[in-house]
Amino acid sequence: MVMKVLNLYAGIGGNRKLWGDEHDITAIEINPEIAKIYKQFFPKDKIIVADAHKYLLEHFEEFDFIWSSPPCPSHSIIRLNSAVARGQNEPLFPDMKLYQEIIFLKHHFKGKWVVENVKSYYKPLIKPQDIGSHYYWSNFVIGKKKQRESREHDSKIEVLQRRKGFDLSNISTSVDKKLLLRNCVEPEMAEHIFKCAFKEQQQRLSSRKSLSQ
Repeated sequence: MVMKVLNLYAGIGGNRKLWGDEHDITAIEINPEIAKIYKQFFPKDKIIVADAHKYLLEHFEEFDFIWSSPPCPSHSIIRLNSAVARGQNEPLFPDMKLYQEIIFLKHHFKGKWVVENVKSYYKPLIKPQDIGSHYYWSNFVIGKKKQRESREHDSKIEVLQRRKGFDLSNISTSVDKKLLLRNCVEPEMAEHIFKCAFKEQQQRLSSRKSLSQ
């Protein structure tokens, strides 16, 4: 079974890294420079430079599986406890697009979906699956998987490149490469979640087929 996959807020493709090339994947990234880097790593994917939040609303019915990783700084416990506490950043209103997408997908999307974000400094307004250092909201059970603990924000770029599996040394961009790597979802965890979703989607389609016979 080939799934039509929508990868929102794609970045350079940390979550996409280990998904393979047998599925039909559309990636949405608003920054043209970052989209260009994604395309270099995943030339078979369809990459669209657009607002992911808007694209989701207009195209959600076209896909079997949707992964969304909305911007996380305004929710992050790390930002609050470190940068804000030291006076390096001003406090932000939490970007509520995160919860808009969770609610929207839960009530309108018929396929499998997952929304990923960092752990928040407040109690989540909608209960997530709490795995490692991240939250995952989805309409399927994500099986347990041990995650490597890290101190990404303190890591050197060489360490991040090895950890995330992306070599940016020959890529020219004005975007902070360390930030690009830090923003990557752990590829092994994303692969695990993708496999869980694929299995659930197969079972769903199999059940539909049985009922129609």
